Amino acid sequence: MQGGGRQRTDTSRQQPPVYGTARGRLSRLASPLAGRARERRHARFFALAALPPQGRVLDVGCGALGLRGLEPQLDITGVDVVERPEYPGPFVRADAADGLPFGDGEFELAYCSSVIEHVPRGRRAAFAAELKRVARGWYVQTPAYSFPIEPHSLLPGAQWLPLRARRAYWRFGAAGDYEQIELLRRAELEALFGPARAERFGPLVKSWVCVRPVGVGASVSR
Repeated sequence: MQGGGRQRTDTSRQQPPVYGTARGRLSRLASPLAGRARERRHARFFALAALPPQGRVLDVGCGALGLRGLEPQLDITGVDVVERPEYPGPFVRADAADGLPFGDGEFELAYCSSVIEHVPRGRRAAFAAELKRVARGWYVQTPAYSFPIEPHSLLPGAQWLPLRARRAYWRFGAAGDYEQIELLRRAELEALFGPARAERFGPLVKSWVCVRPVGVGASVSR
């Protein structure tokens, strides 16, 4: 199922600023660095999904452009919890934790980048089950809880604070209004999507990436 009857439109290989809606000089400086890191991560890990030619991809939590900015030639349908009138291709507004309007295995790949940490903990199992229902393989990435900089606020250690202290601290960061974001530990992500690979920044794990290749019965090994 495709939403809105929109025709697919090619886009250039360009992402909007990672911190385009954030505030302050720090976010403006960090945005191009984060964008280049995203491109490097994509180049390293996306091929592991073994997406066949003409394979269909569901980009869950697509934002304004999402995977289409990195792979404009692919057959991608975007999904988000809010309307994205600027999204350049087929789009459906839906919350995966409540169910997606697609058949079992309708897509070769479910793609989900820096989204699962925004899903409330009590809804993550349903979210994961729905991605695995509609696609034969998946690519799921999320920032690492252990990394010393919280990636949304750009504040050191914000994710390690109790909720009340985190709310007060958040206003000093780049993210603007507070959002309840709970970063995942490796074991939490693996319980949902299988073995995770590390994206590193020097000796530190910056994010975790779980990939199940299309058509393979088990997730890739570490």
